[in-house]
Amino acid sequence: MVSANEALFRPVRAGNAFEETVERLLQAIRLGVVGAGDRLPSERELAERLGVSRVTLREAIRALADAGYVESRRGRYGGTFVNENLPDPAERTAGEVDIAGLEDTLCLRQVLETGAAEAAAARTLSQSDRRHLSGTLAEAAAAGLADYRRKDSRLHLAIAEVTASGSLTTAVADARTRVNRLLDRIPLLEPNLEHSNAQHEAIVDAILAGDPVAARQAMAEHIEGTASLLRAFLA
Repeated sequence: MVSANEALFRPVRAGNAFEETVERLLQAIRLGVVGAGDRLPSERELAERLGVSRVTLREAIRALADAGYVESRRGRYGGTFVNENLPDPAERTAGEVDIAGLEDTLCLRQVLETGAAEAAAARTLSQSDRRHLSGTLAEAAAAGLADYRRKDSRLHLAIAEVTASGSLTTAVADARTRVNRLLDRIPLLEPNLEHSNAQHEAIVDAILAGDPVAARQAMAEHIEGTASLLRAFLA
């Protein structure tokens, strides 16, 4: 038998190590595997069990601390402890999260945006298309926290736009609106934004290089990272 502790603190996939580490830790907290007031396993043990670097683990713990789930204490009896009173994700916006609706949105986005990246890479792009992608990529990379969501969305729409399919662009825009309503319920995590920017660059590089397989794969990995965080905070 595999215990819940073993199931949750298993190695994460390398592609989205930070996001999946946040997801695993939040699952352990939400499911009571590590109860309110309890201490998480040591940093060394967690890093080994999750298969991540200690830097990645520290970033994930810092993100959870900023979001109000854990606190770090120093000293002989220190460590990372689960807070007695945990934040309620539903309080970020009015209304409860519809889990079926969440999964429906994530599925739709995965199908549409991986397809858009693949289709964009398969086209012979004009110089205008290439400038559009490079420009929106640069704007997203330079965006601050207050403006990140809008610039991020603009880049994803630009990828759909250069497919030259108006129907696909409309569908991606509609799906992105649904995704943003969910993203507005969770905190912006700086390590995730840095990771997202690197993934954005990989996606655009693959499109500009005319590599549909790499573009689709890079987009799929990027979307799965976002999905991990949404499930972690909202599911």
